[in-house]
Amino acid sequence: MHRILRIAGAALALAGLLTTAGLPALAQEKSALEGVVNINTASAEQLELLPGIGASRAEAVIAERKARGGFKNVEDLLAVKGIGEASLTRLRPHVALEGKTTARLE
Repeated sequence: MHRILRIAGAALALAGLLTTAGLPALAQEKSALEGVVNINTASAEQLELLPGIGASRAEAVIAERKARGGFKNVEDLLAVKGIGEASLTRLRPHVALEGKTTARLE
């Protein structure tokens, strides 16, 4: 019985390692963003190119944009639920308030 528990524990540990092994690849994919996303005109799909922005947060950005009549500065993103100072620091190099969205994953 003790041997079975050890084997099961080892299998769970291995499964955990295999599951988290893909996470750095996802982080690298997001960090390979080239260009900028205009947060005043971007679609939900374009917003999702940004690091830390998934489907629900992209919709929240669009809702806040509509409520404000557009973003006046990048710090306005702090009003979006789930975007704090740390998120804003990651987003800042990739967002614009004017011009075309040129972002693409490399």
